[in-house]
Amino acid sequence: MTDEERKKTFLGFDFSTQRLKALVIGEDYGVLHEADVEFDVDLPEFRTAGGVQRGQQRGEVTAPPLLWVKALDMVMDRLVVSGVDFSTIEALSGAAQQHGSVWWSKEAEAKLGSLSPDDFLHTQLATAFVTDSPVWMDSSTSADCRALEEAVGGAEELARMTGSTAYERFTGAQIRKMRRCRPRAYSAAARVSLVSSFACSLLLGRIAPIDYSDGSGMNLLDIHEMKWNEKALKACGDDTLEAKLGTPVPTATVLGQISPYFVQRYGFRPDCKVVAFTGDNCSALAGLRLRSGWVGLSLGTSDTLLLGLRAPAAPPAGHVLLGPTPAAPYMALLCFANGSLTRQRHRDRLAEGSWEAFNHLLRATVRGNMGYMGIYYDTAEIVPRVGAGRWVRDAGGRALQRLAPQFEARALLEGQAIARRAHAEDMGFRLDSSSRVIATGGAAVNKELLQIFADVFNTPVYVQNEHGNAALLGAAIRAADVWSADAGISLPGAEPTVTPVATPYPDHDEIYPPMISRYRQIIETLPKLA
Repeated sequence: MTDEERKKTFLGFDFSTQRLKALVIGEDYGVLHEADVEFDVDLPEFRTAGGVQRGQQRGEVTAPPLLWVKALDMVMDRLVVSGVDFSTIEALSGAAQQHGSVWWSKEAEAKLGSLSPDDFLHTQLATAFVTDSPVWMDSSTSADCRALEEAVGGAEELARMTGSTAYERFTGAQIRKMRRCRPRAYSAAARVSLVSSFACSLLLGRIAPIDYSDGSGMNLLDIHEMKWNEKALKACGDDTLEAKLGTPVPTATVLGQISPYFVQRYGFRPDCKVVAFTGDNCSALAGLRLRSGWVGLSLGTSDTLLLGLRAPAAPPAGHVLLGPTPAAPYMALLCFANGSLTRQRHRDRLAEGSWEAFNHLLRATVRGNMGYMGIYYDTAEIVPRVGAGRWVRDAGGRALQRLAPQFEARALLEGQAIARRAHAEDMGFRLDSSSRVIATGGAAVNKELLQIFADVFNTPVYVQNEHGNAALLGAAIRAADVWSADAGISLPGAEPTVTPVATPYPDHDEIYPPMISRYRQIIETLPKLA
């Protein structure tokens, strides 16, 4: 049987904050098998809440890396039970929560390379880590962030070099804090991984390199030179830090063949390829098949924009990362705290908890809302950094205390869509005739909301027909895409399947550019958070 004739499947993992998920897809990229492990429920011995542990120090949030190792043991067994034939898996890859760091002991790599197939991973790797892992929810590094920015010449210079100003959760500041507060742990660590490269290491049988895309969310990687920035390294660590981190690699890299442990224990093919793992947001961009000029719109508790960029910018807010796929050399990430929860609260206030009634209010208004605009922050906003509040203006710019319900409903949603576009443009994003918005998340079922985004962005909105978890699907898709390119064998599922759900009306230029300008003027007057 030739390679072209043999059945081919591809495996993806997602090491998220609260659970580990696994997904097997076929050549057509259709989902064949799924399994998951919920940390709090399935692994109660680690005493996590929401997948993490909170420390005594204010803002300190960690997770034990052995939790993730044992979860991999469990999810593999659940894939066995679901009937997965591991001998058909040609390649695998994965995604993981961004910004977490894993601190390997000096004997860890030897342990990874000599695993016995007769025992679980977690029993053999129990001493492979020198400390628990700071994760993205940790906010205890404010002093380290300021020190990092000062060391490289200021926040703008750090953003220009690394794609972001300093953030507490980013790995650079976390490394600096480890060296400052726990020097013994810092010195004892032979290598420092991101959660993504740590997870990849378990499958590869040796410590995997950090990939460009996830690595660019550390405040340490120069996104122009694609190598560690010397000033940032010096600010966060000592002369050993570069060796601890290793040399980063392109995200679309085959790192090698799967560890013999998985061949002997589960029946994988010895030549099963391991593709570099990456961060969950980076993987979501791959799962949505975003290209330059496309927008991934995740409408969840918070709203997240994923943008494919042709070139990087120094972002005043948000983040620019190296893209995980050749189709998008760079990607921008913008997170807005006031997303679905804010929409739901005002739906409850204006329409007694009914989306049908709320959408009826929207249909009673016109695009542009007679000039009425609203900014609704039920909680402190991230982009821009403004405290909670509500600001409503009429067409002449006068502040209003209240509006009729139908005008307020449209002011809320148009205001959100306008903010998303304005800040995307600040990141260097530009729309053209090939642009499209790919919507995901719970609110993506609301056609009225998607129509407003189509009108404001002046581009069609699509929803994906495949899997709801874009990061998990992206992991399996990247495994398939990289294997396909490496093997020179085309796969029938390579083209995305999306459904158009909203098309912009032709009067966009008359209505929304002036409103975007007005939005920019309004936010300049709002009190900024420090």
